[in-house]
Amino acid sequence: MPSRDPLLLHSATRLAALIRARAVTSAEVVEAHIRRVERVNPTLNAVVAERFDAARAEARAADALLARVGPAAAPPFLGVPCSIKESFAVAGMPNSAGLVARAGVCADEDAVTVARLRAAGFIPLGVTNVSELCMWMETSNRIYGRTNNPYDPARTAGGSSGGEGAVVGAGGAPVGLGSDIGGSIRMPAFFNGVFGHKPTGGLVPTSGQYPLPGERGLRFLTAGPIARRAEDLMPVLRVLAGPDGRDPSCAPLPLGDPASVDLAGLTVLSVEHDGTWRVSPDLLAAQRRAVRALAARGAAVREARIDLLARTLDIWTAMVGTAGGATFRALLGNGRPVSLSRELARWSIRRSPHTLPALALLLLEDVGQRLPARARRAVELGKALRAELVARLGERGVMLYPSYPRPAPRHYAPLLPPFQWTYTAVLNVMEMPATQVPLGLNGEGLPLGVQVAAIHGNDHVTIAVAQHLERALGGWVPPSLSWCRR
Repeated sequence: MPSRDPLLLHSATRLAALIRARAVTSAEVVEAHIRRVERVNPTLNAVVAERFDAARAEARAADALLARVGPAAAPPFLGVPCSIKESFAVAGMPNSAGLVARAGVCADEDAVTVARLRAAGFIPLGVTNVSELCMWMETSNRIYGRTNNPYDPARTAGGSSGGEGAVVGAGGAPVGLGSDIGGSIRMPAFFNGVFGHKPTGGLVPTSGQYPLPGERGLRFLTAGPIARRAEDLMPVLRVLAGPDGRDPSCAPLPLGDPASVDLAGLTVLSVEHDGTWRVSPDLLAAQRRAVRALAARGAAVREARIDLLARTLDIWTAMVGTAGGATFRALLGNGRPVSLSRELARWSIRRSPHTLPALALLLLEDVGQRLPARARRAVELGKALRAELVARLGERGVMLYPSYPRPAPRHYAPLLPPFQWTYTAVLNVMEMPATQVPLGLNGEGLPLGVQVAAIHGNDHVTIAVAQHLERALGGWVPPSLSWCRR
């Protein structure tokens, strides 16, 4: 258990209810989470810039507001702490996205999603670490260093929302705000044993994030919650969703109610691998337990193989690469395209401001640009895959699919081989909602989990499945933190 303090175990929804009922004050809730972050962060390096004094003042103000207006008029999450990924603008806080050329850049105003969280009553504790330009599955950069996993600090916390995953998984925040263009919500949530929801493309505005893809790629990039309890996913998603007048990809989309989902009428497609990367036996066993738990509620379950999933790397690279906007080469140079050969030479003598994964992704971009015919074919394959998934799932279906081929690997291990993140990435370019669900721990004490995906607009269906699997199989298992000495 992370602590004997029950405040570190509750959902944001439960904490908000306790605050409204005056069973506990916001000041007490915020202070408990600050103490938690102060205890774990020296090892995890999850929160890279804190605003603890401001959060304490905002908690006192929340308690005063509640006394003045009463619980009925209070915002839904009044006085509840949260954490925010550093790539989102938070007024007065760093907003570098882990790029050395942007070190020292601070936001003048909140991103729209941050502003919506504040308006709902949330109190940000600080901003959390990311991979360089949010484009790798291990959270490490030359500004803040590397983030570690609370279940085993020798292992990755995932990326690019690794700081979010680690702080929520360690009990330092009940909920956090992440972003996802290739799995950057779901992989950190998986590796750190918590829930993460990637919304339907275009449901949540991207305004105020850095970096952003071209306009055609804005529906591939989504912002969504990482949470220790499944009951927070839909309420937080409702706070975040809806057009803001700035993001041209964001459109009104009605959100259903997870409580309305009848699991007995659900079709569950269990896809155990992509045909390329083998999945570890412990993850397969966990996915099969999830299938059985849904079947026990009357869901119609069938195993399936989808051949086009073997082409995910080509599909994702082509669809993101042809979405327009600044090239990754230009983003790495903060507007001035970098030389790959020069940066590799500098990296070899430890003089480059860039990480090796960022340089590898630059090489991948170069290859894609030199093979335009292959990219066009891959985009067509992506359209065909999307049509197949929609047809096979339908309005009443979900797909269970691994979040990664194995539980949290040791640091640097994802580089060889470097493309196993495609298990999550494919769902971004499909623009489908997907919820990462924790499924207990394996024999090494590492989190297990599975993705639940559905057709566009059926966010409430994947979240309903997540809520049932939490009840049936336990959900978040707080880490022992045996490495924490104080």
